[in-house]
Amino acid sequence: MELKRTPLYEAHLRCGGKMVEFGGFEMPVQYKTGVIREHMAVRTACGLFDVSHMGEVIMQGPDTVSNLNRLLTNDYTVMKDGQARYSPMCNEQGGTVDDLIVYRITGDRYFVVVNASNREKDVNWIKAHVSGKTTVEDVSDSFGQIAIQGPLAERILLKLTAAENIPKGNYTALWDRSVGGVNCIVSRTGYTGSDGFELYTPAEDTEKLWDLLLEAGKEEELIPCGLGARDTLRLEAGMPLYGHELSDTISPLTAGLGYFVKMDKEDFIGKAAIEAAGTPAQCRVGLKAVGRGIMREHQDIYVNGIKIGRTTSGTHCPYIGYPAAMAIIDREHSAIGTAVQVDVRGRMVDAEVVKLPFYKK
Repeated sequence: MELKRTPLYEAHLRCGGKMVEFGGFEMPVQYKTGVIREHMAVRTACGLFDVSHMGEVIMQGPDTVSNLNRLLTNDYTVMKDGQARYSPMCNEQGGTVDDLIVYRITGDRYFVVVNASNREKDVNWIKAHVSGKTTVEDVSDSFGQIAIQGPLAERILLKLTAAENIPKGNYTALWDRSVGGVNCIVSRTGYTGSDGFELYTPAEDTEKLWDLLLEAGKEEELIPCGLGARDTLRLEAGMPLYGHELSDTISPLTAGLGYFVKMDKEDFIGKAAIEAAGTPAQCRVGLKAVGRGIMREHQDIYVNGIKIGRTTSGTHCPYIGYPAAMAIIDREHSAIGTAVQVDVRGRMVDAEVVKLPFYKK
């Protein structure tokens, strides 16, 4: 399969990006600075990410809200223009098709952001399950997306745009704003656990915006960051990743996303299966290594020699300073402080259940 390239492919090569396959795209896993420095930049200063591989869909029409409420577990009945809302999207068995973010642009026009690897699957799923007067248009190829993340992100943006073009509340966005002369959607969202913004812009203007941001952020030591740091940051922040903490067979309740599953709604795809299953026998937890060893994904977890679950993501987390993992384990062993052992390539590493997220700004 021929890999796709984002509008920033050449910019990554100029910046020394090490390119790898991800979600069907050639993407930078890191730059010459390395994952640890990139991670720490986002926690202490600012980092710049290419997230143009994500998919964007516009849904519009008088029946769009009712379709969103049927497709997604969260409730979209009352949203203000510019507001964003996260939600899992379930299949009939209560597993997760994907997790995504929906923005209300204005009136009955909505902007849906889906995971890169699931773009075609999600669009086909949505089209197959909408009814009435709603159109579904995949506009992914016409957009580039840049995330500027870290405590100095707003300071850098203010060099390129007026304060009224910067959304104040988390999970809010402003449309048709100029950032350095480039037309953008400016969204106060991110996937790192730090403050920051995601900027959606026409694909042909993405490289110009990238260069403008890097130049504006020189004093703040803004650096480009790759997928490696994006993964360690989201792990520290306890954020699920599709294909790890979520999948077609893992329900949002098992993944600890019950807050986003509105069981008091009239109906949504998967609701009957989730109700019938009751309280899941397993749940997502955080693990902190107390023995020597770095936990990775797909490693078995034991209590007193009995297997109780598996890790879903794991690594050494630079800012919190210890090896951490997320895992799905039997609920009866999920109490904070529970001692467990993780099979790390044949060696048992002592760990304990800790509260998620590991890091909170």
